[in-house]
Amino acid sequence: MFEAIQPIILVALGGAVGSVCRYKLSSFVLHQTINWRFPLGTFLVNVIGCLIIGVLAGLILKFEMFSSQSRLLLITGVMGGFTTFSAFGLETFYLIREKEFLVAGSYVFGSVVIGLVALWIGFALVSSRS
Repeated sequence: MFEAIQPIILVALGGAVGSVCRYKLSSFVLHQTINWRFPLGTFLVNVIGCLIIGVLAGLILKFEMFSSQSRLLLITGVMGGFTTFSAFGLETFYLIREKEFLVAGSYVFGSVVIGLVALWIGFALVSSRS
């Protein structure tokens, strides 16, 4: 029974750590840039997340580092809690590395444009005045 629950616990613990780190970093940056219009906190979280997940992926590929449990904790948990944009970046990077340019382009376009359209629709559904 514990073996079935262990991955969930690892992801949950890592997600908690990543979420707290995202909150602390973006809050710190927000307080330093209170009058800025550019969302620097979220931007930095996304860029730092991409850097960290790139380092982790490189270590995994080059040195076969980290057990499957460690990967769940660090990549799915911590980095997923910190920013899912890093997973998006990593998946896109892997597609480009495999020369799957059409798939990578479709993924980027779909994620950004269709994601924004879905956000707009969701917002419109609950904020429209009846």
